[in-house]
Amino acid sequence: MKYMKLGSKPDVFQTDGNNIRFVATELATDIIVTVGEVKFFLHKFPLLSKSARLQKLVNDETNDEFDLSDIPGGPSSFEICAKFCYGMIVTLNAYNVVSARCAAEYLEMHENIEKGNLIYKIDVFLSSSIFRTWKDSIIVLQATRNLAPWVDDLKIVSRCVESIAAKASIEPSEVEWSYSYNRKKLESGSGGEREMGWNGVRKQVSVPKDWWVEDLCELEMDLYKRVLAAIKSKGRTSNEVIGEAVRAYAYRKLPNLLEGSMDKNNDLVDLGRSRSVLETIVCLLPSEKGSVSCGFLLMLLRAACLLGSSESCQTGLVKRVGRELENASVSDLLFPNNNNNDDYDETTMHNVDMVVSIVTEFLSQQNASSNENRNNTCGNGEIVELADAGLNSNVTVNNAKITQVAKLIDGYLAEVAKDPNLPLVKFVGLAEMISIESRPIHDGLYRAIDMYLKEHPALTKSEKKRLCGLMDCKKLSHDACMHAIQNERLPLRVVVQVLFFEQLRSSSGMPNSVPDLPAGVRSLLPRENGNSYGSSRSAATTYTEDDANGAPITDLNSFRSLRGVNKSGGSERSSGSSERNHNGNGNGNGVVKVGGYEERKSGSSKGMFMPKKILSKIWSGKMNSGENSSSDTSESPGSVNPEETKSTPSRVTRHSVS
Repeated sequence: MKYMKLGSKPDVFQTDGNNIRFVATELATDIIVTVGEVKFFLHKFPLLSKSARLQKLVNDETNDEFDLSDIPGGPSSFEICAKFCYGMIVTLNAYNVVSARCAAEYLEMHENIEKGNLIYKIDVFLSSSIFRTWKDSIIVLQATRNLAPWVDDLKIVSRCVESIAAKASIEPSEVEWSYSYNRKKLESGSGGEREMGWNGVRKQVSVPKDWWVEDLCELEMDLYKRVLAAIKSKGRTSNEVIGEAVRAYAYRKLPNLLEGSMDKNNDLVDLGRSRSVLETIVCLLPSEKGSVSCGFLLMLLRAACLLGSSESCQTGLVKRVGRELENASVSDLLFPNNNNNDDYDETTMHNVDMVVSIVTEFLSQQNASSNENRNNTCGNGEIVELADAGLNSNVTVNNAKITQVAKLIDGYLAEVAKDPNLPLVKFVGLAEMISIESRPIHDGLYRAIDMYLKEHPALTKSEKKRLCGLMDCKKLSHDACMHAIQNERLPLRVVVQVLFFEQLRSSSGMPNSVPDLPAGVRSLLPRENGNSYGSSRSAATTYTEDDANGAPITDLNSFRSLRGVNKSGGSERSSGSSERNHNGNGNGNGVVKVGGYEERKSGSSKGMFMPKKILSKIWSGKMNSGENSSSDTSESPGSVNPEETKSTPSRVTRHSVS
């Protein structure tokens, strides 16, 4: 820190009690100056020789006692000026030089009164030392907060701001002064500082591009805003560094709020101050995408919700988050719900409505971007080909973003599904915002549905049907299918669908291949839009709420027609006692019969097999529900040969679906 010593005489100012200051000399004092609660007993001659204001007061007043309580800086600043008048030793530094300069201006200690007066000496010190030093400039700028309007009239604030902005805008390799830096460094090019190595050779030390960020966090909001605006105006600092500066300042001023907590004991004044700081920080953020992380934007939005910030502030953050939602994480979206006026009986744990607003903004921006690109392409005379995003190998950037957001939302749904107070309509509404085509794999959605079923066991059959209708069984991975088959929380109809599609994939040898099916079987299986194959049904196959856990009877009989569909590896499935008597025998094509199913040996593609106990459980459930009471349904749904229609019911329970 730079400092300047003035005067040569020893300091003989003494204190008598708390409010009396006097000069210990043989001469009696002849003037009393009151500054606030402190009285100074001094001598006229040294004071009047350097202060034009005191000269006027002495000439205009008849008594020798004056009140200067309005002097900037208070008693300490006046004492510095008085000691200078006496020629006593005075030490000026970054902490007291501003108040001393303002007090000297108040006392009119100019050059026309005496050459080398206090104003001149302080101005030289500021120009030659303070404004050329990085940390001293910041300290001086902080010291100006309580000295308005003097510091503005003397242009001390503007000079400090310009000095700081100029130093922050130079190349990092030119930094030759100390600075505070305790954070992870951003990538920077070359460094300018050197330090001594063990062999006496100075080695290069890289100076980070955001080296100045931490020191400026000490400033109050109004001053920080002016400095940052000056740095931006120079145009030599990247938006990423500006964004890092705002992020560091936010963590310094609002540490608890950004972590998602708030002290309930804070009074309205503290809350209002925090709200003002937050809204100003949002205004300071660079408008360019990628200048700050999506996670930080979501932290600001969460804090804005906790503080009840203005609607414009929250809307602006939602729009910014919507531009880069694909970069967010599930934990970033878990906003605590502090709204006690919810439409439902119980308040949910998380603010799902805010996430819905974010996803809505994201989809709106993606649609606008797609329309703009389509218009530009058509304007250039090029052919625009619209292909299914799930099958097109040249996936556009927008489709890739939506796919990433779909994965994010599925993970979010799995977390909020643990809330027992989360209504089904909110869960389904958020899940349906992302189209099925945007989810190439439905494992994440299945996990969320399973979690919701686990935490909400009181769902009705129709509610379970609506919930499970979100999922496309054809898009489940092999592991997810294995889990779903043994999942007792899923409706039986869904388990049958999973078994069927996994068997078809195993037979065809293609992960997502589903061959043409008879109309009766298609009516049992879900379409991608959540309905069933076949737009019209007969009265015998109508699916009602009572059938939510089972398949229609007529549709189950249609499984017999699948013999020509499930051919793979040169073998054809059949049922009956002859197959059960030859389980485990090879057929010459690398296929082994297991419980009526073909399982390929190691070395060939892995096939799907259906455990007997699972199918027995499924079929026995149907027997108990009365679905196979007629002679037409007493046979196994896996029967392939028409002659097996004469099988007894006891034999049916031992058959497996093929």
